[in-house]
Amino acid sequence: MKNTADLDISIGSDALSLTLRGALNLQSVPTILDRLANAPRPLPQRIRVDLGGVTRMDDCGALVIMELRRLADASGGKLEMERTPDHVRELLNFLRLDSPPEPGPVRRVRPDLLTRFGEKTMYVVDQTASHVAFVGETTTALASLLIHPGRLRLGDTISYMQRVGVDALPIVGLISFLLGLIMAFMSAVQLQQFGANIYVASLVALAMVRELGPIMTAIIVAGRSGSAFAAEIGTMKVSEEVDALITMGFKPAMFLVAPKVIASVLVVPLLTVFSNLFAIAGGLVIGVGTLNLTLNAYMTQTMSTLSIFDINWGLFKSVIFAVLISTVGCFKGYRVRGGAASVGQATTSAVVTSIFLVVLTDSILAVILRYWRP
Repeated sequence: MKNTADLDISIGSDALSLTLRGALNLQSVPTILDRLANAPRPLPQRIRVDLGGVTRMDDCGALVIMELRRLADASGGKLEMERTPDHVRELLNFLRLDSPPEPGPVRRVRPDLLTRFGEKTMYVVDQTASHVAFVGETTTALASLLIHPGRLRLGDTISYMQRVGVDALPIVGLISFLLGLIMAFMSAVQLQQFGANIYVASLVALAMVRELGPIMTAIIVAGRSGSAFAAEIGTMKVSEEVDALITMGFKPAMFLVAPKVIASVLVVPLLTVFSNLFAIAGGLVIGVGTLNLTLNAYMTQTMSTLSIFDINWGLFKSVIFAVLISTVGCFKGYRVRGGAASVGQATTSAVVTSIFLVVLTDSILAVILRYWRP
C-alpha cells in the first residue's frame, strides 16, 4: 500500500474546498500540513473537505482534521466533511473529532479592586437599610403591643421563654461554675503571696456580676437561641410560609419577631443572675477548699464587695444583649434567599454577628461606666 497522499485546494467565493486522497499517515501528513500552512490567506469562513479518496488514516492523519478545524475556528467559520469513509468516521468518532469540541467552562473574570469595593459598599448599604427597616418594623410591633397587649401570642412567648431560658440553664450553670473555679485558681496564685486570700471572693464576684456573667450568658444564648431564631424564620422564608402569613393579613413582625424578643428580654437577665450565682459557688469551692477561708467569711466578703449598682448594671447589659441577639437572629432569618444552604449561612451569620455586637456593646458600656463612675 502506498504511503502517499494528495491534496487539491481550490478557493471559491464562499468556501475553501479541499480534496484528500491516499493514505494519511506519518509519512504523508507533514507534506499535507505544509500545504495547508501555505494556503492563501485570508481563508473563507466555510472549509469543505472531501474525504472520499482517503484509503487509510491513522492517528497522525487525524492531525490534518484537527488543523482544518483550527483554521475554521480561526476564520470564524465551520468545517464540513463530505463523503467520509466508514474507517475514517470510526477513527474520528474514537478521537472525538467528528463534531466540534464542546466549549470549555467559562472562566469568570475577577473584578478589579474598585469594582469589588463598590460592590461591597452597596452590600453594606443594602444591609444597613434593611436592618434599619426591620428595627423600625419591630419597634412599631412592640409599641403596638403596649397599647394592645391582647395581641401578644402568649403561648408562643411562654414556649420561647422555656427554650431560651429553662433549656439553657444547665449549660449556663456548668460553664459559669467552671469559670468561677478558674478565676479563683488564677487569682489565688497571686493574692496568696500577699496574704490576701479573702480578696479572691471580691474578684470573682465583681468580675462576674459586672462583666463576665452577662457576656458569657449572652454568648451561650446567641449560640443556642439566636441561631435557632434564624433557622426557624429562614426555613419559613424558603418554604414561603412568611409570604403566606402576609397574604392572610398577618404582620410577620408581630407574629414571629415580637414573641421571640419579649421572651429573650424576660429570661436572659434571669439566666445572668443564675450565671453569677454559679460562678460565685465555683469560687467558693476554691476559697473554702484550698485557701482555708470559711463559708461565712467568703460570703461576707462577696456581699460587701457588690453594690446594688453593680447588680443592676449587669442586668441592664443583659437586657441590651437579649435585644441584640433576638433581633439579629430574626433579621438574618428574614434575609434568607434560596434553599437550605442559605439557611445554614444565615444561622452562622446570626451567631457571629450577635457575638460581635455583644462584645462591641460591652466595650462601649465599659467606657461609659469608666467616665460615669470614675
